[in-house]
Amino acid sequence: MHYSDKIREFVITDFLFGDGASLKDDTSFLETGIVDSTGILELITFLEQTFGIKVNPEEALPENLDSVAKAAAFVQRKLAAQPETCSSM
Repeated sequence: MHYSDKIREFVITDFLFGDGASLKDDTSFLETGIVDSTGILELITFLEQTFGIKVNPEEALPENLDSVAKAAAFVQRKLAAQPETCSSM
């Protein structure tokens, strides 16, 4: 499963209550009200737990987290920057 698929599934399940018909990869979470400031914290926790990354406070920006596409690209960049290690995930 691609990063965007997992992120999309999370957003649809947790924020859209299963109704993701109108959610596109570039739909702004903040502009459309899908995710508020508390929701961003939930999204960050999901990304950290699911992908084994650490989202630093200065990275919690709309440029990184405001859509499925932006969050997936952010995860990809974070994972690419990590040294390869054995993981139990």
